[in-house]
Amino acid sequence: MSLRRRALLVFFIISLFVLAAGSASAQLVGTITDVIEPTGSSGKVDWTTGVITAVGIGAPPAQPANAAQARAMAERAAQVVAYRNLLEAVKGVRVDSTTTVENFMVTSDVIQTDVNGIIQGATVMDKKYMSDGSVEVTVGMKLTGALADSLLPKTQTPPAASVTTPPTPPAPNAGQLYTGLIVDARGLGVKPAMAPKISNEDGKEIYGSAYISRDYAVREGMAGYLKDPVAAQANPRVADRPLLIKAVKVSGDARVDLTISNADAAAIQSAAQNLSMLEKCRVIILVD
Repeated sequence: MSLRRRALLVFFIISLFVLAAGSASAQLVGTITDVIEPTGSSGKVDWTTGVITAVGIGAPPAQPANAAQARAMAERAAQVVAYRNLLEAVKGVRVDSTTTVENFMVTSDVIQTDVNGIIQGATVMDKKYMSDGSVEVTVGMKLTGALADSLLPKTQTPPAASVTTPPTPPAPNAGQLYTGLIVDARGLGVKPAMAPKISNEDGKEIYGSAYISRDYAVREGMAGYLKDPVAAQANPRVADRPLLIKAVKVSGDARVDLTISNADAAAIQSAAQNLSMLEKCRVIILVD
C-alpha cells in the first residue's frame, strides 16, 4: 500500500471514531429540540427520549498501590455516587398532576423496593477520565418499562363523569379517522409527567390512565413530549394522520393536565378508531 493510501486510510478511521463519539454524546445528552428537565442535584430527564440520567464523580485514593488501582477505585467511587444521584433524580420525576415518584416510595414499601432495584440495574452510559485522576460516570435508565410498570395503576376504571356528562355537539370534522393526537400546549407552561390527563372544557376526561392499554403505556409511555410541531407530525408515535389541536389551558399546581375545546374532544371521540389510537398511547404534547 502506498504512503498516500495509507495516510488516507488512517484519516478515514480517525474520522469514523470522531463521528461515533459525537453520535454517542448526542444520544446521551439529547439535542436542543429535546424536552430536557433537571431533577435532583445532578440528574436530568429527557422527556423526548424517555431517559433519565445522573452523574457521579469519584476521586482516586490518597496512596494507591499503583495507577491501575487508583483508576479502578475512582471509577467505583464515581459509579456509587452516580447511582445515588440517580435515585435522587428519579424521586423528583412527576408521575401525574399530584404525585412524584418519591410520594409513591414513601407510601409503598413494594414500590420503594422496586424502584431501588430498577436503579441498581441502570446502565453506565459514559465515563470521563480527568487529568487529576478523578473519574466522572454517567448512569441512565428509561422511564418506560420496569419503572412505568411499577408506578402506573394496575387497573383502569373510567371516571363516572364519562357516563354522566351530556354529549357534546358534533364538531365540523367529526367522523374523520386519525392515527394519533398532537396537543399543542406551547405558551401554557405545561410540565411533563408520566401520566398526564386531557379533559374537555366541561371537565370530562378524554385521555388518561383509565382509557389506555396498560401494556402500551408501560412500553411506550402515556405521552411523548416534543418542542417542534414539524418533528411531532413526522414522529412514528402518531403515524401518518395525526390530529393537531391546541390546548385551551393547563390545570393544577403541577401544571401537568390539559384542557382542550369541546369541539376538539368531539372530533377525537367521533370514531372508534380514534379511541383505539388513544388506547395505544399515540399522543404527543408540544411544550416550550
